[in-house]
Amino acid sequence: MINDVRGRIDYDEFGTGPTVVLLPGSCSTSAVWRPVIAAWDNRFRCVTTSLLGYGGTAERRARESSMAHETDAVEAVIRRAGGRVHLVGHSFGGLVALAVALRGQAPLASLTVLEAPAGEFLREGGEHRHYEAFLRMKDAYFAAFEAGDREAIATMIDFYSGPGTFASWPERVRAYAVETTPVNILDWASAYDSRLSLAALAAIDIPLLVLWGGASHPAMQRANALIGECVRGAARAMIEGAAHFMLGTHPASVAHLIGRHVDAAEARAPRDRSNIAYA
Repeated sequence: MINDVRGRIDYDEFGTGPTVVLLPGSCSTSAVWRPVIAAWDNRFRCVTTSLLGYGGTAERRARESSMAHETDAVEAVIRRAGGRVHLVGHSFGGLVALAVALRGQAPLASLTVLEAPAGEFLREGGEHRHYEAFLRMKDAYFAAFEAGDREAIATMIDFYSGPGTFASWPERVRAYAVETTPVNILDWASAYDSRLSLAALAAIDIPLLVLWGGASHPAMQRANALIGECVRGAARAMIEGAAHFMLGTHPASVAHLIGRHVDAAEARAPRDRSNIAYA
């Protein structure tokens, strides 16, 4: 645990080797990465945390949220880890990871983004059909929440990973998602930070890997493909049969692709921008 002046921040580390900092998404804690860490079998030094308002990490945002609050907390984790790190973010954690890279204050060796919910990138990229799908989901989710629907967040979860996903989860997992719905509303506000744009992504100058699931919503797939297209030399890969919650359903595939990316970044000079091909 990091006892930051603005509130505690989850911090744990496991294993040895190159340091990989793992950011979970909304309604999740650092525990979501355990299947991937297990698949690495002590290959990396894995540093885990939870985003603001989840796990043991204190909320520090007001209703007028800003991504800067998230990046401040992640940078504190990176400072505690020490040295250059490979930053990996899933879902909303993927957007936070992009914001950390764009701010340029943390020593990053590489970046991996898994299924970032980058709806605004679709609008900016002219992907109007996909953007409208995101917008309809968001409006329905927010309206249900304002109307007092305790399970309003199921609308978002089922959009990301298919109808019935929320209902299929264990009761304790559903309960945590319901409990942290107000925090997720703040996450959405942070996601619309004006500094997160397709145009800004061109400034990222570290090895980037973007992953998405072949069974995820087409809008989610396209949003993440756009991220890869906007960063020079970025590697992109689709995991067949996986959807948004791939950390639990396809941990071996996720671990394999991230591991190859980290190994390649470790093996080459930091400013070598040559492409990497992934199967």
